[in-house]
Amino acid sequence: MALLIAGAFFMEILDGTIIAPAAPHIAADFGVGPVDINIAITAYVLTLAVLIPISGWLADRFGARRVFTVALLLFTLASAGCAVAPTLPVLTATRVLQGVGGAMMVPVGRLVVLRTTAKPDLVRAIAYLTWPALAAPVIAPVLGGVLSEYASWRWIFLINIPLGLAALLLTRRLVPDLRAEDAGPLDRRGFVLTALGVGALVVGMESLGAGETRWVVVGVGLTVAAVLLGAAVRHLLRAPRPLVDLRILRVATYRVTAVSGSIFRAVITAVPFLLPLFFQLGFGWSAAQAGFAVIALFLGNVGIKPLTTPLMRRFGIRTVLLGAIAASAACLVAIAFLQPTTPLPLLIAVLAVSGIFRSIGFTAYNSVAFADVDQGRMTHANTLLSTLQELGAGLGVAVGALLVRLGEAVGVIHGVAGPFRVAFVLLAVVLLVPAVEGLRLARSAGDVVTGRA
Repeated sequence: MALLIAGAFFMEILDGTIIAPAAPHIAADFGVGPVDINIAITAYVLTLAVLIPISGWLADRFGARRVFTVALLLFTLASAGCAVAPTLPVLTATRVLQGVGGAMMVPVGRLVVLRTTAKPDLVRAIAYLTWPALAAPVIAPVLGGVLSEYASWRWIFLINIPLGLAALLLTRRLVPDLRAEDAGPLDRRGFVLTALGVGALVVGMESLGAGETRWVVVGVGLTVAAVLLGAAVRHLLRAPRPLVDLRILRVATYRVTAVSGSIFRAVITAVPFLLPLFFQLGFGWSAAQAGFAVIALFLGNVGIKPLTTPLMRRFGIRTVLLGAIAASAACLVAIAFLQPTTPLPLLIAVLAVSGIFRSIGFTAYNSVAFADVDQGRMTHANTLLSTLQELGAGLGVAVGALLVRLGEAVGVIHGVAGPFRVAFVLLAVVLLVPAVEGLRLARSAGDVVTGRA
């Protein structure tokens, strides 16, 4: 069941970023500018972020299997619609439908895994759910570029259809129909405030990471987001039956993942976004060369997977987490010092090692997140974490782009690659925040899920 949910997770994340490298080909087909295709990307991400907060209530109200099945069916049909879209408005509309399916599909699927898995088995289940978030952002640029160049950009969406149909056949057999005895009424005020606030935040972040920053949109979006999300937090803390219970943040192990884990996720998401640009603009490589070099990150992610659980059981989650953060920061600094003359095997090795510690850190965060969360609070914990992780991924791309511009403004390192080098070093500095939070964790944190308790 965990592998089934992981497959759905992979499709959802893949479709968030796979359009970008195919944008010129899609634009040529529709007779629009490549930058206009960004609306199809933003529509998908925005729909995901806005609707994820309501996923937990829907699962409690209508049953997890029913919601997951409908979401998977909608995602698959929307993928087919994207593949045959004759115009950009139609593509954007079908991308919104994809986002609706994705927003229900992944959080509800993970909730089922969390509710049906005993604490000692949670690490292994989480390991299955972690790999898509690491692999999809790395594979998407290469897959999107290759399909659009040598086949058709429409195949980007067609590949979801057999995967979705296979998942639908397995869902009825593998996914139990879990639901709450009393879901209660929907917290409409909490949903409206949260949805509009998150939507404004996504618009602001997407504008911040765009090729040409629209500062008015950024300013208005982030200001509106601050006001609405502030009101949402106040409401959710006072409501008797809130859409999302923020009191779950009082659990130390969960709070570390929700807050500093989202920062770690933002940093590791920025890396596969910056690397292809760094290699193409700074080293003069082709898009294909840059894309295949970045695959080394994926190889590191996958290669270390069998060892992540034994490492946490042997040394404890806190020790493994701190080691992964420190090593990830060191890898970012090493990437900043890569040169066009660096031997290719050494360059690939640096990227692979970076992928290894990205995987270890991400798995450790996800493993400790629900270690001390009671089953009765799992819906709220899963919904909040899903929302924060989605925002963290979007924030990573925006922050990466902003740091490159900061490198250009400072001009400390000359040359086309200089701003990227500055950005990688600053990303390493950002990792000080999760490092400090990690030091505050108890040494026994997560022992109940690793089997060390």
